[in-house]
Parts: sequence; C-alpha cells; structure tokens
Amino acid sequence: MIDPVELLQQLVAIPSVNPMGRDVSGDIYGEAGMTAFLQDWFRELGTETVQVKVLPGRFNLFARYQAGADRPTILLDAHQDTVPVEGMTIAPFEPVIEDGKLYGRGACDVKGGMAAMLTAFARLVRERPAGAANVVMSCSCEEEAEARGVKDLVQLWTEPERGISLLNSAPEMAIVAEPTDLNVVVAHRGATRWKLRTTGRACHSSRPDEGINAIYRMGRILPLLEEYAAHLSATVAAHPLCGPATISVGRIEGGLSVNTVPDACEIEIDRRVIPGENGAAVVAAAEAFLRERTDMEFEMLHPWLTGVPLSDESNGDLADRLMVNVEAIAGPHEKVGVAYGTNASRIAAAGVPAVVCGPGSIAQAHTDAEWIDINELRQAAEIYFRCCTDF
Repeated sequence: MIDPVELLQQLVAIPSVNPMGRDVSGDIYGEAGMTAFLQDWFRELGTETVQVKVLPGRFNLFARYQAGADRPTILLDAHQDTVPVEGMTIAPFEPVIEDGKLYGRGACDVKGGMAAMLTAFARLVRERPAGAANVVMSCSCEEEAEARGVKDLVQLWTEPERGISLLNSAPEMAIVAEPTDLNVVVAHRGATRWKLRTTGRACHSSRPDEGINAIYRMGRILPLLEEYAAHLSATVAAHPLCGPATISVGRIEGGLSVNTVPDACEIEIDRRVIPGENGAAVVAAAEAFLRERTDMEFEMLHPWLTGVPLSDESNGDLADRLMVNVEAIAGPHEKVGVAYGTNASRIAAAGVPAVVCGPGSIAQAHTDAEWIDINELRQAAEIYFRCCTDF
C-alpha cells in the first residue's frame, strides 16, 4: 500500500523550481529530476509511461490505467513544478512533519495533490476494482509561469497527429489537483499578462534637458492604469463565483544607471479575466482606454500569457460526482469559484469538462513556510480513488 505522506516527502525532497522566465541555472531548476523519479515510480508499479517534450529538458509525463474499452476515461492532472524558494524561512527541500503538517516547497502547491493522485492511481493498478474508469495520470510541466505544459497536453486530442498511445483521444472528464481545501472548484479566473513600454532618448544625467526620460513618461501612464482598474470594477459585472475582473501592475524596469537619463521603461501588467470575457481582447481594451486619455507615446507588447477562465457551464455532472465522494470522506464541503487560475480552464477550453479539487489551502501556497495538512492529504487520496471507481 502506497502511503501518500511518505510519497509526498519524496516529492518535496526533489527540487523542481520553475525559473519563471529568469536567466538562472542550477540543479534546483526545471522538472528533470522530478520526471525521472516519477518515471521510475511508474515503472516499479508496472505501468507504461510516455514522455512528451514541451521545452528543452522539460517533459509532460503520462501513465494509464486501462479498465476496459467500454469505460470512460478520466484525466488526473498535477503539475510537477513549484514556484521559487527565495525568502523561505524553512529548508525548502527537507520535508519536516510537525503537528500534523508536512512542510516544504511544493507540499501544498501542488506536490500534495500529486501524491494523493499517485496513491489513488497505484490502488487502481494493484486492486483493479470493479466499476473503475480508465484513468490517465498526467504529470504536467511548466505550470507556474506560462502554463506551457497544459497547452501542449490538450494538443494530444485537439491535434490528432500529436496523440500518444496512452492518450490519443479526448478524455470524458478531468480533475486537476490544486489546493482547494477539498472544495470542488467549478469556475475560476484566467490571467492575461503583457508588458507596456515607454521610450525616450538617453543622455548624461548632468544635462537631462538634452534627453527624454522614459521613466517620467511611464509615470504619466501609471495613474491612468490605476484609473482603469476602477473603471473595470464599475463597468464589468463581477462573476457570482469568481469575483471581479481586475488589473494590476506588478513589476517595473527601466534605465541603465543613475547617471544616465533612461531611454526605455517597461512595466508588467496582470489582467484577471472572468468567465465570459475574452482573454485576448482585454489588452486592446486597456490600450484603447489609455489612448483616449493621453497622447503620451507607449507600446503594448504581445502577451506572453493569455487568460483562459474556467466556466461552470459544462462541468456540473462531474462536480456533483466528485462532491458525493468528498462529502463521504471529508464531510460537508462546497462547490466554489476562485480568483486564481489552473490547468483546468485550458482542458475545458479543449472540450473536456474539468474541475479542480485537492488537499491544502491556497493561503499556504507559495508561502515562506509552505505546508499541508496530513489528514487532508490522506482524505484526498481516498476521494480521488473513489471518484475513479464508481462507474
């Protein structure tokens, strides 16, 4: 019998930090070690695996439990990567158990959910229960920065030539592991992210009148973006489960040195998209708002991430099925919407009903002393197993 707690300790001890677009190097970055461990783990279980290259050295990994040709197929997805570890107040890769909690980077987001899914998958393989569905376990890469893993994943059924032996047609349903306190997430927001650039003319700072300061130009744009944030809340109706559409400036960069008038400045913008909004159209809408209010020169760069929200319009049956099992194991819980995004939205956009459910709280994800409740971890493993066996 697989113990999800022991398995989670093993997963946390393997660094799989997403570099988040930074020019960094070292053994802690990327999912190579995690993918190798998982492949060996599935091999010991006696299960075939397939790796699909997404980026250099970074792979999605799949394993399949086959119950029968007449059974539906459930996709269980958990991402391999974690956010960075700078600023953590605990040893990130030394899992510690204390007061019913397991600490370490990824314990909550989302190696806990992965350990629970893997435990359920192993039970299916070893027990072969009557009434089980076919189950594909997806260990996807590169979720935390640009969702490249799930973008590649859905091509396995949306582009027939991309299909693999373990998944060459669309599954009937999907459950994505994220920390939800074992509530069932049926709707969430998506994130569109892009850069806005202002330019100027560089010169020596002793004679600033001979140049054009790109940072000053950006300073005139920023209050307009703050105004646009208020405009959104007044003009775009909040989703009843996910809350409002929002926009935020999270990063600014400009200039070469303090004694040079800067010729360029860039900010990074995060626009949260609610169900019913078009994640690609929101950039043009923000640009139109700004251009109506200033003749300042600026450039909107192409988004590196286009938001895809999760709607609750087509996942009700799956959510109800999952809720029955959640409440049987963990007592009363809820179907909810959340503000953050997950792989579920892109799976749903590719035609597969999807929900999100997992152990842990989003309040602990990405924190300096990340942890997960061990009891909830064990409950999640049982919930996933039951949800795959009641067909």
